[in-house]
Amino acid sequence: MPVRRRMQEENTGGSLFRQAEKYRESAEYDRAADMYKQALKAFKRDRDIPSILDCLLSSGDTFRAKGDFTRAGNRYREALDLAEALGDRAAEADALTGLGLSLRALGHWRDALVMINRAGRIYRKTGDAGGEAFSLWAKAGTYRIKGEARKAVKTYHAALEKFRNLKDRSGMAYAYCGLGGSSRVAGEFRDSERFYRLANRSFERLQDRFGLAYSFCGLGNARRMAGDYMGAHSCFKKAGVLYRKIGDRVSYAYTLWSTGTAFKMQGKMKRAVESFKRAAEFFRQTKDPRGKVYCILGIGEVDFLTGNDRDAGKAFKRALKIADRYGFGIELGYAGKLLRALKQGKREPLNLP
Repeated sequence: MPVRRRMQEENTGGSLFRQAEKYRESAEYDRAADMYKQALKAFKRDRDIPSILDCLLSSGDTFRAKGDFTRAGNRYREALDLAEALGDRAAEADALTGLGLSLRALGHWRDALVMINRAGRIYRKTGDAGGEAFSLWAKAGTYRIKGEARKAVKTYHAALEKFRNLKDRSGMAYAYCGLGGSSRVAGEFRDSERFYRLANRSFERLQDRFGLAYSFCGLGNARRMAGDYMGAHSCFKKAGVLYRKIGDRVSYAYTLWSTGTAFKMQGKMKRAVESFKRAAEFFRQTKDPRGKVYCILGIGEVDFLTGNDRDAGKAFKRALKIADRYGFGIELGYAGKLLRALKQGKREPLNLP
């Protein structure tokens, strides 16, 4: 999220808010969330409306980073109402983008696109180049979840170019991560690893813990697609340690799913199921239907590979139904592929991107 918060006054609310911002910047999200809550109470007591708006936006960003997308969405909706009442177009666009990203994580990519496109129009009208770059990045990720990997790659490249023109190294690094993930889904595995390595080096220089975790998970998946499972597990372990410290449950859940998939490809079925079940619990907590689909498919495939066709068939059909309900094009294809394999009796593990 573009950081454009106002300079806070030297009062209780301002002091609490500044400390919360420091915690958020260092990815100490639990501490940040608690501090924003205290700051918000102080700002409301003082009837400091502009500061309340800033606090709502930052609190939304923090809950979203933690994987608490429902609470993040609530904060962004409050911020959106307040920004519209104040006529603050920059804050309105930021709230729309944050709300779009939260809805996207809950599986509502259609609504997310509407919000993000609205934000993009505001950014363009107000000449906010940084905001426009961010909205392109957000849109690209939404295309990926929709199932349009090639369109996602193209849009991430457009975002990358804008971040590069702005000399925004953090924005460039996150665009590299987006390109890494979308390229992998599009079957361009070498490009995927190259982009993740660029991101990883950038995040190391920026000392961005969240970004480092994100890129390590991506590198692990790149190694997994190359058949280097030892290298994959090494990267997943690094990502997992960082995500646990940060408190990002949803990103950690995807790392667990990736770990489980690597174990499955190695024939370590018991460990694979353990990882899938742990991931599934985090996806349940964060209400992520896409992650839920991946875990259902993962456990179902282990059943299939070990001869339990009945439970496998039930799992694949259940995953297909959920993916169809939310319009997850890529996951719909994976469920269909596994159902065909079940029908044909081809018991070969599928290394899902």
